Amino acid sequence: MSTQKELAKYAGVSAGTVSNVISGSTPVSEASRKKVLDAIRALNYQPNLIARSLKTNRTYTLGILVPDITIAFYTKVIRGAESAARDRDHFLVVLDSQGSHELEVKMLALLRQRVDGILFVTAGDYKWSAEDARQITSGPPVVCVDRRPEGLHVDSVCVDDSGAAEVGVAHLVERGHREIAIVTGPLTLRNEQERLHGYERALRKANLKTRRNLIWSAGFEQKGIDAVCQQGMLRSAARPSALFATNGVTGLGALRSLYAMGFSTPADLAFATIDDVMTDHLFKPAITSVIQPAHEIGYRAIEVLFDRFANPKINSARAIMRLPATLVVQESSQTYSSAPPTRAAKRRK
Repeated sequence: MSTQKELAKYAGVSAGTVSNVISGSTPVSEASRKKVLDAIRALNYQPNLIARSLKTNRTYTLGILVPDITIAFYTKVIRGAESAARDRDHFLVVLDSQGSHELEVKMLALLRQRVDGILFVTAGDYKWSAEDARQITSGPPVVCVDRRPEGLHVDSVCVDDSGAAEVGVAHLVERGHREIAIVTGPLTLRNEQERLHGYERALRKANLKTRRNLIWSAGFEQKGIDAVCQQGMLRSAARPSALFATNGVTGLGALRSLYAMGFSTPADLAFATIDDVMTDHLFKPAITSVIQPAHEIGYRAIEVLFDRFANPKINSARAIMRLPATLVVQESSQTYSSAPPTRAAKRRK
């Protein structure tokens, strides 16, 4: 079994540098860190975790708590976090709160006793009580991912929610659309509120008014999505020419609802969504998406966690990292006027 001295010799660095890279206790240059990581892989270095834990009072294990592990976005976040943890010779424990605040509080209490740091995606955007917040922040460092709950003052790594929505809606405006509806997840969530603000800002920049009947507040359940889509498409005096969804779950639900009513994209209306729809191979044409850098969010969250290990002061400035999303244009948002009407559209006429 290789030793840290052998790693240092192979990498051409000091034994102290190797120790700092493995423990994450002291920052080192990216060049030195890469040399050490290459040596770890080349020599198949396997640390004695029990001995290290006894010596350092650390578990070399991190935790991540998400509200629904079946959502593709969170799966990618987990993969990014796992990759960053592995690069730092740490293991990652994954827990699923199933969207329950009661369950997530219990899981956080469990993690606080067993891991060195926690990545946390809250189940909802409720305000944390001072007591609950104190208990969470009194243990190992916590980094909030994707959502920033009110009352919980910790580091956070998220996408630029408002900017992501603005990019998607601006794209639809550039395609000539003026009647653009938005279908949202629960507007109790702060990130959904920010995405709605991005939608409104894109309209203002195009000198278009925000119309309340084009804001379809739904959620993550298909029944609620069906209700708002049916209201907007069948019982509204004027149908929109384009629809923008604020997340992949709601976007997929909206597509299912539209297709069930006999509408198609882009013949009846253009469509774009935040998040890539993982089953978009079932939808023809392909779906225009504003892609969140999910893997990078997870990776960068671990980096922020290790920065906090190096600077654990409770009152030190909290990191608030916002990453840009990327617009991927597909056929679903092609110009409305250029798309031939579908058979269903002809029948309705």
